[in-house]
Amino acid sequence: MGRRGNPRPGARLLGVGLALPALLGATACGRTAAPAHSTASGAGTTSAATPAPADSPGASASAAPMPTSPAALCTRLVAHWAREVLDSGTYGDYQSMGLSNGQYAILREVVDAARAVKQRQGTVAAERLIDRQAHAACAERYRHGTPSGGPWR
Repeated sequence: MGRRGNPRPGARLLGVGLALPALLGATACGRTAAPAHSTASGAGTTSAATPAPADSPGASASAAPMPTSPAALCTRLVAHWAREVLDSGTYGDYQSMGLSNGQYAILREVVDAARAVKQRQGTVAAERLIDRQAHAACAERYRHGTPSGGPWR
């Protein structure tokens, strides 16, 4: 091709191919996580705030969702994976679960306690314990913001 044409016809396609994952990742950030398991009372375990309807008093001009705190995100992740491990009986790799090393340590403690409660008192009691212990341990872990020791901790 001449100087004005693209000497590499695949360059434009490559650029689109590289930009697509970033675009999809950016649009996925506004989505909420999978629904949490219900407790016996029927209330979900998610703690993320839902935005007020646009016509309600006190609603802001932008309907952007509120960011999830690190402690709330930790709680949701640990509770989700604790239920999965309790049901399946096997752990996965902490990185494939999206957990840090510290969150994985919390998960293991929560699952150990939940297994004992499940044997004595049943699944509903074990799931309540998972919610309580995940919340307490994650709140403690993030009480001063992000833990030190690098992002993997």
